[in-house]
Amino acid sequence: MDQDLTRHLRDESVVYEATQIFDALSDYTRFQILAALSLRERSVGELVESAHVSQSAISHQLRMLKDRGLVVARREGQRQIYSLADEHVSTLIAVALEHAAEREADHV
Repeated sequence: MDQDLTRHLRDESVVYEATQIFDALSDYTRFQILAALSLRERSVGELVESAHVSQSAISHQLRMLKDRGLVVARREGQRQIYSLADEHVSTLIAVALEHAAEREADHV
């Protein structure tokens, strides 16, 4: 693992892509979308309900998340169904939430 990390750190394009992932995760609405998708795949309408923002806002954020390689879509009739791109994304969301929960517990 350390060899992979060292190799990745030497590759500027890999480091840049990693920063783009964290940039995407830093937005509250995008994080909500990813967290909802970590539980199960969802349509745009379902994401609107869970994130409490407009359909156009969800669509805009989903485009960005797709561009960053964090979500994928498949067509189901008239609807697009979104899911996380892979288990790495699910792990990022879970670790971030666990870390935040531990920090909150330390401040209580």
